[in-house]
Amino acid sequence: MGSIDTYIFRTTLASFALVLVSLTGVIWITQALRGIDLMTSQGQTIVTFLGITSLVIPALVLIIAPIALMIAITHTLNKLATDSEIIVMNAAGFSPFRLFVPFFYATCVVAALVAFISAYLAPDGMRRIKRWDAEITADILTNILQPGRFAQLDQNLTIRIRERQPGGVLGGIFVDDRRDPKERVTIIADHGTILRNETGSYLVLEDGNLERFEAGKRDPALVAFGRYAFDMSKFSNQGRDLTLGIRERYLWELLSPSPDDPVYQQLSGQFRAELHDRFMAPIYPFAFATLTFAFLGTPRTTRQSRNFSIGCAIFAVFGLRMAGFACSVMTVKTPAAALVQYLMLVMATIAGMLLILGGIVVEPPAAVTEAIDKFNARLVRLFGRPASA
Repeated sequence: MGSIDTYIFRTTLASFALVLVSLTGVIWITQALRGIDLMTSQGQTIVTFLGITSLVIPALVLIIAPIALMIAITHTLNKLATDSEIIVMNAAGFSPFRLFVPFFYATCVVAALVAFISAYLAPDGMRRIKRWDAEITADILTNILQPGRFAQLDQNLTIRIRERQPGGVLGGIFVDDRRDPKERVTIIADHGTILRNETGSYLVLEDGNLERFEAGKRDPALVAFGRYAFDMSKFSNQGRDLTLGIRERYLWELLSPSPDDPVYQQLSGQFRAELHDRFMAPIYPFAFATLTFAFLGTPRTTRQSRNFSIGCAIFAVFGLRMAGFACSVMTVKTPAAALVQYLMLVMATIAGMLLILGGIVVEPPAAVTEAIDKFNARLVRLFGRPASA
């Protein structure tokens, strides 16, 4: 690349990095706040919280990167236009296609990044989240049940312990179980211990009372017990094999899934949709870059407004991405929808390239421009400040 190409290439990638980090950080914060219960209700440290929530960043970058590239190209072209550099380069013999070359190189870098993330990094991060979560819940009575706290293990299951005594004895146990809509069970025990064997994990309660409220009955049933085993196997993943979801599979695992895989047997359509999404992820940066440059890359004078072209670029990119999401959903049941998505990306890229090669300036019709000017003039007359004497 020449000096001009290098200048544009570096400016675009620097803007891309800044936008990508900013957008990813904002969205990551909103996602991380949903997992704040790791520290509040599950007794985890800030390091564990940040570690688990940070593993979702590659999946966020996968979606944000093409949009960040579009914003970076828009910023770079506006900068070149404001400084009249596009006009100077055009006067020196740079055609719009020649000016597009450094942007194309930057797009190749972004596409390679997206391809690596979609094929390996994003599913690897999701796998690590599942493993980390399994380690946290594997010893749930140690990590979640904290003395003096009401721990909600399930949507309708709450357990509290008063203290931890020597020898692994839990003192002052309270259990409120409302998982069965037909009854509510409340257990109060003086103490208890944890028992693990080949059949599962159990909270063995001793010297307590069990109160059962059954639907349709007025009075509860009260039972005093000397020893009662409460099944906790559902909340312990220890010794169990982790079942990987579709988004936790590497690209090569989606290409050739095992016919005996129970997840593939039940969700073969979602496997197909996810595979096509992985293939199309590196194509979106090229489509977005081509469309953005087609609307903003042609030379204009500083008096010509670029707002209409920016609006058209945003509308085209937003519409293409929304249509892609819709096709991804439809691909689950209709395989032909994936072909439609490929055709949309190819047609959008070809249309953008034709505009670039033809040097066509995308501007609103004269009648529309005149109407907008008249409307702005009326607003100035209505709301403009009177001139000072």
